Amino acid sequence: MASAAEQLAANLSWSSFSKATELKRRIWFTLGALIVYRLGTYIPIPGVDPAALAAIFAQNQGGILGMFDVFAGGALSRMTIFALNIMPYITASIIVQLLTSVSPSMETLKKEGEAGRKKLNQYTRYGTVFLALVQAYGISVGLESMSANGRGAVIDPGLGFRIEAMITLTGGTVFLMWLGEQITSRGVGNGISLIIFSGIVAALPNALGRTLELGRTGAISAFVIIMILVLIVAVVAFIVFFERAQRRILVQYPKRQVGNKVFGGESSHMPLKLNTAGVIPPIFASSLLLLPITVANFAGSGGPEWLQTVTRLLAHGQPLYMAFYIAGIVFFSFFYTAIVFNPQETSENLRKYGGFIPGIKPGKRTADHLDHILTRLTVVGAAYLAAVCILPEILITQYSVPFYFGGTSLLIVVSVTMDTVAQIQSHLLAHQYEGLIRKSKLKGRGK
Repeated sequence: MASAAEQLAANLSWSSFSKATELKRRIWFTLGALIVYRLGTYIPIPGVDPAALAAIFAQNQGGILGMFDVFAGGALSRMTIFALNIMPYITASIIVQLLTSVSPSMETLKKEGEAGRKKLNQYTRYGTVFLALVQAYGISVGLESMSANGRGAVIDPGLGFRIEAMITLTGGTVFLMWLGEQITSRGVGNGISLIIFSGIVAALPNALGRTLELGRTGAISAFVIIMILVLIVAVVAFIVFFERAQRRILVQYPKRQVGNKVFGGESSHMPLKLNTAGVIPPIFASSLLLLPITVANFAGSGGPEWLQTVTRLLAHGQPLYMAFYIAGIVFFSFFYTAIVFNPQETSENLRKYGGFIPGIKPGKRTADHLDHILTRLTVVGAAYLAAVCILPEILITQYSVPFYFGGTSLLIVVSVTMDTVAQIQSHLLAHQYEGLIRKSKLKGRGK
């Protein structure tokens, strides 16, 4: 029999949305913030030659710069004020999470509740500024050394350009960090994820248009285009199924008597996601593999011979590239899952609140049981991530698909869409509950 919450969720309709003024205000705020972000991706930093920069990025589309440009919505290839996007913040967040698992003082902050969380967020902001300054300096120095067709990427290289670029790019990243936090608190969905989501989605119409143009000119047959579209729908359904999949572990709480009343005795479920690591494994694995390709492209023909050999072996579609890509995804799936979920800590929290898993002794046995289940789930989750991320390599190699279909980009788009829709439904559900409570109070006064 469906629960009351499920029945209310099933009855959500356009009429309930039209009455939820708070939700509409949040949605409009989110849309406005994303429009501001997209406008910023077209404001270039001073002192850069756009034509030379476009030619340079055309030569490095297969490198790590091309992958980051997808996440930045084209801001990196245009070298705008948001060229670094929100990546320094994500890197700083991952570093802080790693430190909470290896540093006793950071782990103590994590357990201090709201005060500790604010302190960790402050450390993340400081780390974001530091990483943005370092990356901005590296980009400014790298731009000065780049050229295409005899034209340098920087019009007037020197210390003045470097300082100007560092201030502009770091300021853009800090603004995006603030904008993402504002979306999270005053809008709908996770602000940081929505910023990356909007950058990826903004490039989809152009990619689809290029694909259709290739079909019109005969470079790709109409049958292949139709099959690609059908495959996109199938992969999206595949991702939705696995992202929603979870293992529910039954947790029982004992009965306790206080005076004449009996409390507890109920049971609940501990949900363990099939893909606990999310999109982190593909991002890390692809970044490591694309690094030698990017270095070789910058070095040109003057690079060492061993670097050119590694570049050829790790090119898109090559067996060695696919093997290392799958191995990297599997490794980072287990590595990141071990960071975000601690079986010993979870077992200790269950014992602290009197909960236990039926048939399993509290303490170490419970921790071992959770670790065993999580390991099996991670094996399936890593295989799912590898299958989704290796698909574009096959499409690019076999059918010359002109855009990076699937992989990390599609995972981010689907995951963020699901999370945003779930938050909208929770807001509508809360609005309906408020309406029911208000009606019950009015009826009570009438009696």
